[in-house]
Amino acid sequence: MPQDASDAALLGRVWSETQAGPCPVLLRQGHVFDLSGAAATISGLLERDDLTAILASTDLPDLGPLESFLDGSAGHLLAPVDLQAIKAAGVTFADSMLERVIEEQARGDSARANEVRARLAPVIGESLRGVRAGSEKSREIKALLQDMNLWSQYLEVGIGPDAEIFTKAQPMSAVGCGDRVGIHPISEWNNPEPEIVLVVRSDGTILGATLGNDVNLRDVEGRSALLLGKAKDNNASCAIGPFIRLFDAQFTKSDLENATVSLRVEGEDGFVMTGESPMQAISRTPDDLVGQMLNRSHQYPDGAVLFLGTMFAPVKDRRGEGQGFTHETGDRVEIASPRLGTLVNWVERTDRCPEWQFGIGALMRNLIARGLGDRI
Repeated sequence: MPQDASDAALLGRVWSETQAGPCPVLLRQGHVFDLSGAAATISGLLERDDLTAILASTDLPDLGPLESFLDGSAGHLLAPVDLQAIKAAGVTFADSMLERVIEEQARGDSARANEVRARLAPVIGESLRGVRAGSEKSREIKALLQDMNLWSQYLEVGIGPDAEIFTKAQPMSAVGCGDRVGIHPISEWNNPEPEIVLVVRSDGTILGATLGNDVNLRDVEGRSALLLGKAKDNNASCAIGPFIRLFDAQFTKSDLENATVSLRVEGEDGFVMTGESPMQAISRTPDDLVGQMLNRSHQYPDGAVLFLGTMFAPVKDRRGEGQGFTHETGDRVEIASPRLGTLVNWVERTDRCPEWQFGIGALMRNLIARGLGDRI
């Protein structure tokens, strides 16, 4: 839970054993309250103009304490999104720009990463910090790096006028807090990407935020940027949660823009890695990224969520000197931000994670069987 949970407007989704299906819920005073009477999906709930009044209601059905969904006795937590498109912005922090160029230059070979990093970091790394994407300064840097034959497709989307916006996962496919996250078995060089995730209504209004893990296969994308889909969209490779925190007087966009996201990875081999990603270091504003995702030329009628990217690209050696970081099965991944809470997952191979079977069709059938068809 956020450190100021008593003052937070928190929405989530749970699988409720008593309701025999997924429910949008409100977290209040440590209890889980069912919002299905107002809207059967999180997507539909967030489109309601009377959302504030719905959340202020005092007669919502109480599904029980949050602990009963954490220990599995009443159900379990789901990703707090359902019908929304799951999108992501790439290369939005200077440090991650450099690492993407390193992946490109190393052709996905982790053994070459240190040599490439040592060559590029003194030239590219410092020049990118603090540069606002699309600015006059960014155009000057582009011209300079082009003259040095160091320009890259990743720098183009990192500091150029057009952001990289891609589909991270399909609606309904994200896993929630406490679930396993998947690493494709072909990958030998991969990492978590701790990110803030914006929650966006169909009209482009940013309603709030949550946390996410944009699980990434560095070797796959490094071989070719055209393999982005294979590197990003796999079974259980997208984690979102634990809850959506809505913007209000206690939590504003300004608070979000000054937030820090922390990461801690603990392995069964005793390996520990930590890091932080301050939102102040982002090269584009959240409003700019949302505007490039959703506009007159590109709509999302069920709303969307948008991963904002991370500056954290781990380089701590794990399997050997110069090999950098990669996941091992059993890793515990903790992504946290004081005002948003903590998202915890465990790493497994994608072909050993539970198969994604409960999609949009299954959701519709479940809601209709529960008499909620008119509230979708």
